[in-house]
Amino acid sequence: MAAGGGSKRTWVVEVEKTLKEADKSVEVSRWERHCIYRVPACIKDIKSKAYQPQVVSLGPFHHGDPNLLPMEEHKRRALRHLLRRARRPLDDFVAAVEDDAEQLESAYMDLGVEWRAGIGSGGRERFLEMMIVDGCFLLEVMRTAAGKNVHDYANNDPIFSSHGILYMVPYIRRDMLMLENQLPLLVLQKLNAVETGKPPNNDFVNRMVLRFLAPSSRPLQPGIGLGLHPLDVFRRSMLYGEYQKIPNSRDTQDNDIIRSAVELYEAGIGFKTSKSSSLHDIRFRHGVLSMPTVPVDDSTEYMFLNMMAFERLHVGAGNDVTAYVFFMDNIIDSAKDVALLSSKGIIQNAVGSDKAVAKLFNSISRDVVLEQDSALDAVQRQVNGYFRQPWNMWRANLIHTYFRSPWAFLSLAAAVFLLVMTIMQTVYTVMPYYRPADSNPPSAPSPM
Repeated sequence: MAAGGGSKRTWVVEVEKTLKEADKSVEVSRWERHCIYRVPACIKDIKSKAYQPQVVSLGPFHHGDPNLLPMEEHKRRALRHLLRRARRPLDDFVAAVEDDAEQLESAYMDLGVEWRAGIGSGGRERFLEMMIVDGCFLLEVMRTAAGKNVHDYANNDPIFSSHGILYMVPYIRRDMLMLENQLPLLVLQKLNAVETGKPPNNDFVNRMVLRFLAPSSRPLQPGIGLGLHPLDVFRRSMLYGEYQKIPNSRDTQDNDIIRSAVELYEAGIGFKTSKSSSLHDIRFRHGVLSMPTVPVDDSTEYMFLNMMAFERLHVGAGNDVTAYVFFMDNIIDSAKDVALLSSKGIIQNAVGSDKAVAKLFNSISRDVVLEQDSALDAVQRQVNGYFRQPWNMWRANLIHTYFRSPWAFLSLAAAVFLLVMTIMQTVYTVMPYYRPADSNPPSAPSPM
């Protein structure tokens, strides 16, 4: 409405109606429940395929994608098998999930109105159906892959047979690590409690999910609480133990970045594998940099990118994975650095060429944002301080200049040889002038 009369403009009235939403406590409760996000275009444009599920949609963000529709039939089959085996009515499962429907909806930031509760909209019912179908599907997949006593599937089942476990489960496992394709673990906890008739067990759900995603990883510490979603549990399994405690000193310039692995090695810095696989276990002691072993294969890129996106979007998650990737990008400039780290057991290269590994780390660290004074930042300053010591810099320059090729080494050796020979010739030439005149040995006395 125009401002010429006594009435206020429509948009002014609308803003004034929402002033209560600017209250800090209201905003805190609004944001704290979010843990599953759409990846912004500014992040996704670097490698959009790394955030896109390939075979199955979990949750609302990719539900109905045409290339994922074929798996919907198998989801329904998994639901029917679980219900028949549990011998519990579907209403029991619905009631259990419905009790926390609002919390589950709040887990998804920017959840579409088609999934939300509303008068006559049916959004809540569609949301509950999706949660239960997707949750039962995950429970069945994880149990089958773990070799549990699930014998009511056909031997030629495309998903739940040994053939499906070999060929389809790896794709499902990959899709479970997509940030946009997460399912709250609260759903699995509720469904499992109804099925078994036992109280909810957070540690059991965490172990089940982690055993499926990374069978060889270290189990999460009991009592830490239910994970937010599969990606959160997987990320936590890589971050345990304490960082190396280093005094906060500023003996190097703030804008210095750590040198490449080859340059550090030339300066006398050694490399060895850490005692654990935790990304926290990066330490520098007595001129040796110890780092955890990291397998590099076809899953490494999307795994790190989705964990980094989660750290960037979820307030309070920290940036431990991002700091590790940035650290690796700094010490890896070329294939030679990868070859050196591989020879020390720090990188297990399953990609192929060392150049491909170097390109991988250099590409996924683009546009990363780091917290100031992180633990790895302190390690970096300590390594740079060691590198900057005059003897180590001289040693690095010597090796870089004269020992990079056999011809340079031969030239140096020849020059040193000629210098030694020249010094010896000079000494032997000068020595007679400094001998006393009566330095000849005395003659024997004559006999009496």
